[in-house]
Amino acid sequence: MKPSRRIAEKIGVFGGTFDPPHVGHLIIAESAREQLGLSRVIFVPAAHAPHKRGRGTTAPLHRLTMTRLAVRGHRGFRASDVEVRRGGVSYTVDTLRQLRRSHPKAALWLIVGSDNFREIYSWREPDALLQMCRLAVYRRPGFPISAAVRRRTAVVVLEGGSLDISATVIRALQGRTRSIRFLVPPAVESYLRKHRLYRPANRRSRP
Repeated sequence: MKPSRRIAEKIGVFGGTFDPPHVGHLIIAESAREQLGLSRVIFVPAAHAPHKRGRGTTAPLHRLTMTRLAVRGHRGFRASDVEVRRGGVSYTVDTLRQLRRSHPKAALWLIVGSDNFREIYSWREPDALLQMCRLAVYRRPGFPISAAVRRRTAVVVLEGGSLDISATVIRALQGRTRSIRFLVPPAVESYLRKHRLYRPANRRSRP
């Protein structure tokens, strides 16, 4: 009898500011997990996202804590502090190198929205990035997936699993003390209330 060939573990990498993490993020991750047969999806909050420099974001430790709360209890999901610990501007290629060292035999899938996918070749070291992972793209309203870029870059387009939920809108609602119930996980809602995040005086507060 021939020995069975071991199938490499498949891991999804889902990066973002997660300011805050919301149910749309969880739905996207679950869709990717199911459609790609991922053993897990790693949520990676950025320390400082390169495309958001100059725009205020909530302190990294707040966003990391909220992401951990959002994924807690969900099979196959976990939050990583790899970019927050590294500090500085968070480049995806650096994160993939670090995850590759931690999981040398795993097949990495980078989960990105169609808005970011169309800019993928403007990211740092795009060729090196694409050698370390495959891309799973979810559709974002107003950002069709370019056929030209899709031909150039082998991707899997996720079917369904995307809701038009905006972190910007959630922050605005929270700032006006409006309800965000059902937009974020209950534990995240409680955290926002406890720390009074997204209120004008607390935009850059630290935990």
